[in-house]
Amino acid sequence: MARTTSKDVARAAGVSQAAVSLVLGDKWRGRVSEPTAERVRDAARQLGYRPNLAARNLRLGRTRTALLVVPALTNEFFARVYTGAARIAAEHGFGVVLYPSPEGIGPARDPFDSAAAALDGVIASSMAADALAAIRGDELPLVMLDSDPDEGPGAATVNLDLADGMRQITDHLLALGHRRFLHIASAISSWTFEVRARALSSALKDIPGAELRTVTTPLSIDASRDATEAALTAPGPRPTALICDDDILAVGACKAARRLGLRIPEDLSVTGFDDLTLATAVDPELTTVRLPAEHVGERGMTALLAVLDGRPANADDLPVQLVVRNSTAPPPAQP
Repeated sequence: MARTTSKDVARAAGVSQAAVSLVLGDKWRGRVSEPTAERVRDAARQLGYRPNLAARNLRLGRTRTALLVVPALTNEFFARVYTGAARIAAEHGFGVVLYPSPEGIGPARDPFDSAAAALDGVIASSMAADALAAIRGDELPLVMLDSDPDEGPGAATVNLDLADGMRQITDHLLALGHRRFLHIASAISSWTFEVRARALSSALKDIPGAELRTVTTPLSIDASRDATEAALTAPGPRPTALICDDDILAVGACKAARRLGLRIPEDLSVTGFDDLTLATAVDPELTTVRLPAEHVGERGMTALLAVLDGRPANADDLPVQLVVRNSTAPPPAQP
């Protein structure tokens, strides 16, 4: 079966081959009308047209490949980020290579003989930023995810409104009547968790009678369970609400409460962050903050394409949403 060519697409759409090249190369804006561009795309889809990427890459001096650097494949959030990035990449004839740091966070080995020759750009989570040194990622067009926009090394950043997410949690718990809080904080040194801690402290500092304690723990269910159990059995009044940096930590906190014979939410309210599948797999289901992970990936790839084309990337934070479930309730009545 003969391969469909750009000439075939041009004939079917009733346009020139130059117009087809502009539309399928995503260079049509301001040069081809929207109806014409849509007609070209429809013709290409109907004919099953696939561009000759080898020839086009040689002509453009690009590999049309992006690298997505994440802490670990086992984290559901980053799997969703990859899904979003790959979707946008495919629409523009790009591929995405997924590169998880072998130890979850920290330095990693360079997977390429020459990253600069193999890649057009990099999208990286701030939690895996140390891996960039190994692949010399800062020498390539770089988009940072969950990173300080004022200090990050990237040409663009894509952030979630994490501070607002923490404010939504505190507003919800304060409205229920809670005033004694325990923050189960991730021990990972990363901007994304620093933002959560600052926002939580800021939201409670002017609330009369509010008390906030913090314990840090590695990002695992077992570590969170042990840290929470120790905190709940420490001297002094017991907190009535646990605010966890992540759903994984929240599940560990729930296990600690059950070990101590505490009921959730009657004796203790627990909140998470992320809205992973875990959040609805536990009983009671977690009140948490939903993060649009696929949109993070989509925005990251879109920002990289903008950087490659010399255009400004969208710098607006992505909104997040509190999801109230059964792990939160008013605090128990004082004896």
